Amino acid sequence: MEPEQLKQAVQAKYGAMARQAADGGRTGCCGVACSCEADDPISCGLYGEGETNGLPDGAVLASLGCGNPSALADLRPGETVLDLGSGGGIDVLLSARRVGPGGKVYGLDMTDDMLALARANQATAGVSNAEFLKGDIEHIPLPNDSVDVVISNCVINLAGDKKAVLREAFRVLRPGGRFAVSDIVVRGDVPAAIRRSMELWVGCIAGALPAEEFVRLLSDAGFTEPSIEETRVYEFEDARVFLQAAGLDTDLVARDIAGRVVSAFVRATKPSACCGSTCCPPTTT
Repeated sequence: MEPEQLKQAVQAKYGAMARQAADGGRTGCCGVACSCEADDPISCGLYGEGETNGLPDGAVLASLGCGNPSALADLRPGETVLDLGSGGGIDVLLSARRVGPGGKVYGLDMTDDMLALARANQATAGVSNAEFLKGDIEHIPLPNDSVDVVISNCVINLAGDKKAVLREAFRVLRPGGRFAVSDIVVRGDVPAAIRRSMELWVGCIAGALPAEEFVRLLSDAGFTEPSIEETRVYEFEDARVFLQAAGLDTDLVARDIAGRVVSAFVRATKPSACCGSTCCPPTTT
């Protein structure tokens, strides 16, 4: 699948979902048309009620993730955080609470409707220590060594060039900085029909990396201590939910991928001190 084709499909899908959330409609399932009322297996139950209290409805309704990276990343007061693919802004707003007035949170998104929704949510919430930027996660518009933590919530699987995403995350992190994202990963191979489905690309399944490949790409980018902690495993009935919108033989394909698709928390660290080629990736692409 061509990266530009994928980018346009993602923008169209998530732009429509931003408009839906702005109008008070529920989105979910990481891009597939389902809802918590329909037992969404991916997006539901990620945030405690106490966490979302006080957040604008538009931020909660546009929550499209598969985890809670702002909680799992162990954010500290005063830190600078970057959220890759920040969508309606829920993780930016939650992170802004955690880093406090002495910290700063950037949200990066490529979709105009999502950025408009996120900025409206920020204004409603009265959050001053956050900023939403337009751009691709393969080309982050921030300087080298400028953030302490990179988070993301079910977005890296959508990228056409995941190597570039991880290189850019490494570049903008300060030495000793933390990579802490929630994403979908797969155990082993998935059927070719899944990989070819545009609906499942924008629904966070077809582009998901095998766990071992994600770890390898993090190491190749220069990170140390890469690890993957599975947080949810999707079985047969779960698989049927996110296959329905793709027009596939849901029962047949669901049997093939049951137990192979998981939500996970992915961690890695940028070395505290670089020592040339032994711990730093090449600067050329």
